[in-house]
Amino acid sequence: ARLVAGPAALFEGMQEAVGPERIWSPQEFFAEKRREQIARHHRYHDTGYNLEPNVKGSPGGLRDIQMIGWVAKRHFGVRTFDELVEHRFLSPGQLRRLKGGQAFLWRVRFALHILTGRAEDRLLFDHQVRIAQMLGYEDASYTLAVEQFMQRYYRTVMDLSRLNEMLLQLFEEAILMDPEATAEPLNARFKVRNGYLQTVHDNVFHEDPSALLELFLLLQQNTDIRGVSAWTIGLIRRNLYLIDEEFRQNPRNHRLFLSILRAPAGVTHELRRMNLYGVLGLYIPSFGRIVGRMQYDLFHTYTVDEHTLFVVSNLRRFALPHFDHEFPHCSRVMQSLEKPEIAYLSGLFHDIAKGRGGDHSELGAVDAESFCLEHGMSRYEARTVAWLVLHHLALSTTAQKQDIGDPDVINEFAAQVGDQLHLDYLYVLTVADVRGTNPKLWNSWKASLFRDLYELTSRALRHGLENPIDADQLILEKQEEARDLLRESDISDERIDAVWRLMNDRYFLRHRSNEIAWHTEWLADSDIESEIGLVDARKQAGGDRVEAVLYTPRSKHTFAHATALLDELGMTIVDARVVPLENKYSLDSFVFMELDKRMDIDESRMTKIRRSLTRVLTASDDDVAKVTRMVPRQARMFTTKTEVEFSPDTTRGLTVMELDAADRPGLLSKIGKVFIDEGVDIDAAKIMTIGERAEDVFYISDESGNPLEEE
Repeated sequence: ARLVAGPAALFEGMQEAVGPERIWSPQEFFAEKRREQIARHHRYHDTGYNLEPNVKGSPGGLRDIQMIGWVAKRHFGVRTFDELVEHRFLSPGQLRRLKGGQAFLWRVRFALHILTGRAEDRLLFDHQVRIAQMLGYEDASYTLAVEQFMQRYYRTVMDLSRLNEMLLQLFEEAILMDPEATAEPLNARFKVRNGYLQTVHDNVFHEDPSALLELFLLLQQNTDIRGVSAWTIGLIRRNLYLIDEEFRQNPRNHRLFLSILRAPAGVTHELRRMNLYGVLGLYIPSFGRIVGRMQYDLFHTYTVDEHTLFVVSNLRRFALPHFDHEFPHCSRVMQSLEKPEIAYLSGLFHDIAKGRGGDHSELGAVDAESFCLEHGMSRYEARTVAWLVLHHLALSTTAQKQDIGDPDVINEFAAQVGDQLHLDYLYVLTVADVRGTNPKLWNSWKASLFRDLYELTSRALRHGLENPIDADQLILEKQEEARDLLRESDISDERIDAVWRLMNDRYFLRHRSNEIAWHTEWLADSDIESEIGLVDARKQAGGDRVEAVLYTPRSKHTFAHATALLDELGMTIVDARVVPLENKYSLDSFVFMELDKRMDIDESRMTKIRRSLTRVLTASDDDVAKVTRMVPRQARMFTTKTEVEFSPDTTRGLTVMELDAADRPGLLSKIGKVFIDEGVDIDAAKIMTIGERAEDVFYISDESGNPLEEE
């Protein structure tokens, strides 16, 4: 409280009425405020690095500064942060950083209030560009003004988070802990008092700079230690200048860093602590340059350093048996790898060259190889890490943009990978990377897509690169598996063969054996002479996606109608396949899921989906449903240039159309309407949404089934 206007005596009376002796004891007050902060941080996913952070409530925000002030006032009776220097709870340098960070956040918050005309603490996309301009940031060659501004914001909240942790720990030691507790020695440089690690004296780091890394290894080796004492955190900050080129070239430090990566427990936790204390960015200078760096789009939810540490964290979870239930297949692959540190290093370096200009994969591969060689790893190990960094996007791009039912695609990818070990590392890195980029965009469809590509490539590698997968053999195996499933449902071979006579090779290559069995049983039990067609849909067992199939006369253009209806229902479509049959019908299959992941697809929802898709059967080409859903608020802030490229698919006699555009409701149905108007048939569509951008690939032909030739 502060006196703005009015009688001073009244203000002083109020201060007395709620004075320290009338409220909780320092111990109770501190414990409750600490619990309150932990709960508040959980609401923001324990990171101040969200794309649209809350200037007040997020970790490292203004509330964390107030938290320090409240506890200090209750315990010491101080009125200002300056008085904490007198109590030796803050150094003059820390006081300057605290006040500087607070002043920056105040300016940002004030700018938000000016822009919105109301109390607004959320730094939304709608405001970030304008505030960057207001604060004087300008676009540079490789970095937008808004990215520079947000990097300053993220680095500020990181510094304030560090100060908050250190000061609250000092308060905990002063308020709750026994100052006379006996310290237990760990080694010549460190001891443990009240459960916290601390240096034996103030000159430890100056006498032995390697202790700046040793500290994190000791925390891994002694899991009962609760953390680092606040005074020692301050010592680390004051001695960071010791991490210079000589420190980085010291073989002992190389051994310590690799020991931290190879430790059986605490790898991610200590890498995060190293980043928070400023050690990681100095030990790996290229990592230091990505600290707080954001990419102004909706796909990359976190800053580059936060994303990188999430990727390493995901890899660690694959490596630890008690997380096997999360991703059983990835866990099996990861736990079979003899040197998991190769995966961790590839995760650490995969995006390390972001924002430098040029191809970040190529630049990062060079950094990764030299780092590994400097640290005494073998040339083969160093090259493996560099290869993974260089090709870290290859598996996800192949799975999401190409037809992995095509043996040629698999053989080409197998040749790029080369052997099973490289495939294993690339697979776990890809899943960890995509999951760590934007949790909202990870789903069971991507999981099954990546696993399918992994298993098909494994099979190709077992055959040997000199014996590429044969399409006829692949079709035969799928048919045998599907036939076994159908026999369990008492579908006779005669009925199976009657349906399969309608199918071509492309159908069998494109679909999994369980999909073939489902389609076959459905058609065998239906009137395939129906003039209007047939519809079926099923929810994938144990997944979050729905598969729908439409059997319609080929003269009907169902893609535009089906995508419009599904879009209006609030579904996001991830895959579409259109297979012409031998009886002038076609089989159109779609895979889609709820845009709102909180919604459950129950039986009533499935009934609504089937009913909506049935309307497609009677719709005319001129009657494509209008999609009325609004473009999401965040997506409206971006302008994405529309680009369309055509290329020949000589193997299958089709034309490949790649489309990059702003994603919006109704986009696919509009594309489908253009295809209707231009007399274009769709063979397959690979739908990939990257934040605010759609990167879709269509395999198309003219109405006679030939590739497009006219300009």
